Amino acid sequence: MRRRGFVKALAAIPAAQSLLAQQATPAPTATPAARPPSDELPILTPSVPDVAAEMMPRFFTPDQFSALRKVSDLLMPAMNGGVGALDARAPEFLDFLLGESPVDRQQIYVKGLDALNAQSKKRFNKLFADLDATQADAFLSPLRQPWTFDEPADPIASFLRAAKQDVRTATVNSREYSATASGAGGRRFSGGGVYWYPLD
Repeated sequence: MRRRGFVKALAAIPAAQSLLAQQATPAPTATPAARPPSDELPILTPSVPDVAAEMMPRFFTPDQFSALRKVSDLLMPAMNGGVGALDARAPEFLDFLLGESPVDRQQIYVKGLDALNAQSKKRFNKLFADLDATQADAFLSPLRQPWTFDEPADPIASFLRAAKQDVRTATVNSREYSATASGAGGRRFSGGGVYWYPLD
């Protein structure tokens, strides 16, 4: 800016101040009476929905899902401080997975879980999820039979064959399992660090 322009700008400052003083002062806006003072506003802490509440199954019925949880715990329990199927929330993932699976795969799980509950009621007069470890283990006998290429005709055996692989896969690919393996300095498998998140 040249000196002449600078001088003109200085001369205009008092005039601008007087014009601003002549403008009407706006009326103060009333604050809502219901709003509390800022120091009394509640502090909200966000949380992950899966931590705050129990997940509700979307594909399985409650009885089927409780049986699936029992089976998952029997197939892959937490041992020596490690992560088991329930810690890894494998049943919750399988509920999502089966909801998106082909009908024939869904039927293997549905028929198998229903058969587990029916046989449990017949033998022990209670649902499979309510059995103790010894009673429940008796239903896992098909897994101790030699493996064959033929699909088992028994719905429980067919379900257990599928669930054994699915529960293990869901567990070892979970965030919880990956974090525990890394923290313990365990040997990481190929693809480690790639895991599924439970879905709402």
